[in-house]
Amino acid sequence: VQLQASGGGLVQAGGSLRLSCAPSGRTFGSYGWFRQAPGKEREFVSAIRWNDGNTRYANSVKGRFTISRDRAQNTVYLQMNSLKPEDTAVYYCAADSRTWTTGALSREDSFANWGQGTLVTVSS
Repeated sequence: VQLQASGGGLVQAGGSLRLSCAPSGRTFGSYGWFRQAPGKEREFVSAIRWNDGNTRYANSVKGRFTISRDRAQNTVYLQMNSLKPEDTAVYYCAADSRTWTTGALSREDSFANWGQGTLVTVSS
């Protein structure tokens, strides 16, 4: 199964980007976005349950990022607004067949399938 993540790029601080994650061939129960900045460990950003749209966000992005799903397009989006230089990272889409509890959505080991990552660079 391939997870195609796209939408990264270079943006000025305060700007917006929308990332997309489209799995090929199937729909998963839970989707997540994680990111890894240079020299840092990968961290949780946001996640969503496909069936009921329940979401979870890292405190660092709450109020600025919005995760959503489009059933018709079988795609998960991460709308990122008010971007800051510290949001600069490679963003990874992850998915799992299981429908996780809200608490489990922020765990990397909840997700068995990972995309290749898309680079987001926010200039000051």
